[in-house]
Formats: sequence, structure tokens, C-alpha cells
Amino acid sequence: MDFSALQRTSKITDEWRYPEAAARASGLLQVDREPDHRLYWEEYGNPAGEPVVVLHGGPGGACSPVMARYFDPAPYRIVLFDQRGCGKSIPTVAADGPAVALAHNTTAHLIADIERLRDALGITGRMHVFGGSWGSTLAMAYAIAHPDHCASLILRGIFLGAPEDLRFMYQGNAATFAEAPYALTEPGSYVSYPEAWARFLAPIASAERGDVMKAYKAIFDMAPATDAERQRQLEAALAWSVWEGTISNMIPDQADEGKFGEAAFALSFAQIEAHYFANHLFMAPDHIIRNAATLARIPIHIVHGRFDLVCPLTQASRLVAALRDAGAEPATFVVTNAGHSAMERETALALTAIMDGLRPIEG
Repeated sequence: MDFSALQRTSKITDEWRYPEAAARASGLLQVDREPDHRLYWEEYGNPAGEPVVVLHGGPGGACSPVMARYFDPAPYRIVLFDQRGCGKSIPTVAADGPAVALAHNTTAHLIADIERLRDALGITGRMHVFGGSWGSTLAMAYAIAHPDHCASLILRGIFLGAPEDLRFMYQGNAATFAEAPYALTEPGSYVSYPEAWARFLAPIASAERGDVMKAYKAIFDMAPATDAERQRQLEAALAWSVWEGTISNMIPDQADEGKFGEAAFALSFAQIEAHYFANHLFMAPDHIIRNAATLARIPIHIVHGRFDLVCPLTQASRLVAALRDAGAEPATFVVTNAGHSAMERETALALTAIMDGLRPIEG
């Protein structure tokens, strides 16, 4: 069977409505000192258009020019930026080490960074906030803190970050894997990706698999003193990163791990994620659900893949139920025949259609 053909049909290719373009402006914004954090940002589209701030996933991911293709460049001013420690922002874990890149790197810092970026770019009114996966989490956390700055939230692959959500993705049957690798002892993403799951667990000793995230965090927190220790840390980061990259696609590309298999990206991505997950995303338990009444004041558009095994559909369903309990229907709730990736065809087209159909910002 031609699996590459299946992969091509699941990803958006020529169906994009808007072409990829070069950034109209870009820069580095100083947002903190000791350590100095500078955020890389880019702008696309109409400088006089309605502002859209795009929040990438992870935590620990990065933006890329393709993320501007969901938006008509005529009515929108599109702002992409790399969060602290990520992408082209400075410092990064890969280049500067976790002690520097993870300092002053919390959800509260990221929310404050969005405000600083607004001020630096002269955005004074309400704006659209567009985010997927962890980007959806950050978008909602930002909206709870600054509801009057949000004209709408456009969210993909809802991630609430509850302990059971993380256990589903990272724990599964790990505790019994050595004795019964194919036993369905616990729910988890592993059920659809058994080969990738084995590779993900390989860096962790069997005796430490009762808490996989804790075991990975111990490797990432190690200050490597030898080439062997540096290699072990890199191999763990790659295993963590490639696991998420693989299960993000309903039909994984067996021949290309993409950025998830690149050493510099993996070192930053894995260690930032582990940092946030070990600290409960730096939010109070159920922070988003407990503040659904605030979110209910804002039009919320949700696109979620039915076959998402990074952020299962139950997370979007839980959010929608909380909004309804607060007296508001989501403005859009679309369930696509897709997995987690924003690059899967149905999800990309749905997000583009939502942006094309938004009402102009009033006031």
C-alpha cells in the first residue's frame, strides 16, 4: 500500500486559499532582563487591518510563515511570534541551556509578553486571538486575564492540561509495558501508535516507567558533564519530540519526522514542555473551566479533530459544556475528520473558513 499517498491526502497542499508570503515586518522585542528575553515576531497582511495574534503550540513550539495562510491578507494584520525560549526568540534551551531559557518562563510571563507585543506594535483596541493546542490554552488564559482585549478566540485542538490529559498522552500502559507491551491496561494515545510508543519509552528504564514524565524531567534537569550524558539528554529530547510529532497526524509520515526530529528544535521543545507540565502549566487546577463565565463573554470558535490523540476531543467537549453552563454557545464548534495537526486538510480549511466569516470588530 502507498502510505505516502495516504499522507498526502490527509495534509493540506494545493487547497490553501491564500498564498504563502514573506513577512512584511519582523523584529526582536525585549520583554525581560536577567535573563534577557527577546521575542521574535513577524507581521503579514494589511498594516491597517484587524489585528490577529497567532499563538503557537507546545509549550515549546514555534511559528512559521505557513501559519499566516489561514488569513486573508487584505482585511487582517497578522502577527506571529515565538514564545519565550522558542524558535527564533532569545535565549533558547538548545543554544543557551535550560537554566537561562527556562528562567522567567511561565504562563503569566507569556500573557504579559502578549501585552508587551501589543504595546510595541501599537495595537490599542480589541484583537482576534488564534491558537492551537497549547496555543489554545494560552489564548484562553490570556482572554481570562484580558477579556476586553479579545474580539474573538479561534481555537484548534483544545488543550486543558488536566493531569488525566497528560497521563493519556505520556503514561498509558508504561508501568506494565516491559511485561505486556500490547496490553490495554490504561487508556492512552499509545493504543493507535504502538511502534512509536515503544520508541518513546526506550530512554526510560523499566523501573522508572511508573511516572514517565517525572523520569524524562530528571534526564532534562541533568547538567551533562560528559559526551555520553549529553548524548543521553539529546536522545531523550528527540524521543519526546518525535512522539508528539508522530501522534499529531492521523496518518503519520513514516519517512519524514520534520522539525520534531531536528536536534535544536527537540532540545528546546521537549524541555520547555516538561518544564510546563511539571508545574501544572503554571495555572491553578481547572483554571480555564473555572473561568468559563469570563470566556463566555467572547465569541469562541473551536475546530477539533475527531481522531486527535494529542488532545482528545473530550477536552473540547468539556470546554463547550462549561461555556453552555455559563450561558453561551460557542460561535462555532466544528469536529473535523482529522487528527491533531493544524496542517491536516479538513482542519486547515475549517480554520480558514472561520476567519473568512468573522464579523468586523465593532467599536
